[in-house]
Amino acid sequence: MTTTVITVAPTGAESAKSDVPGLPVTLDELVHTAAECAALGASVIHVHVRDDDAAPTLDPGRLRATVAALRQRTDLIVQLSTGGAVTDSEDDRLAVLDAGPDMASCTMGTVNFGDDVFLNRWEFIIELHTRMQDRGIVPEYEIFDLGQLAALQRLLSRYGLPAGGHVHVDLVMGVPGGMPGTIDALAACRQALRDLPAATTFSATGIGRSSVPVMLAALSGGGHLRVGMEDTLNYAKGQPVESNMQLVARAVSLAQLAQRPAATVRQARELLGVGVG
Repeated sequence: MTTTVITVAPTGAESAKSDVPGLPVTLDELVHTAAECAALGASVIHVHVRDDDAAPTLDPGRLRATVAALRQRTDLIVQLSTGGAVTDSEDDRLAVLDAGPDMASCTMGTVNFGDDVFLNRWEFIIELHTRMQDRGIVPEYEIFDLGQLAALQRLLSRYGLPAGGHVHVDLVMGVPGGMPGTIDALAACRQALRDLPAATTFSATGIGRSSVPVMLAALSGGGHLRVGMEDTLNYAKGQPVESNMQLVARAVSLAQLAQRPAATVRQARELLGVGVG
């Protein structure tokens, strides 16, 4: 890879605005954050939506308004989370696709998520994958543990390549209950990626204190980066993150240091197969 696709995940569903003042939860805050992160070098935005009380929601109207606003104010690839919060129903999660994003997440298995369970039944994964095929929405397959890459290989062999024809996975590392945010875990995933189509690409997300080690390991292994306040609330020990821009700027700097500068949105679209057929 000659460039690095940088995804910003600015909000998530776990943190409260009252605890994290810089968390963008309104539509205006989200769009402002998106525009600033795009100017720094982000090419994809991974979106969770909040309601008027700043609580996570999968409200269809809010999702459609968010996609429209992001497209009006930025040229970022808009990727909606179909994970929502761990309490969201399968029907509500599938309905996320009705908002017409460029991309959407597709988590490849059930995982213990701290004290909760993030449930992803095999039948639900198939339905999400095939609906995205039908609608031309490009999936990002989210991988919380090594065995989920084997599940992805099974999915693709039985139900075909995703919309756009390119397979891209995001290794979510450091979630309590999932794989650790370590070089060894990332290396094991890279080995398992060899069982997937030859052009498969990956990005990596380090949760919490694993953020920087995972970024460095991903860049060294030819991967791409996802950063943001969904995943990381401390910039350094004893130094809370003030804005998503801090995290994007650091990722851009590390990518430049690795001689794989941040991809433009056009380059990211070409690589990921967004807008292809």
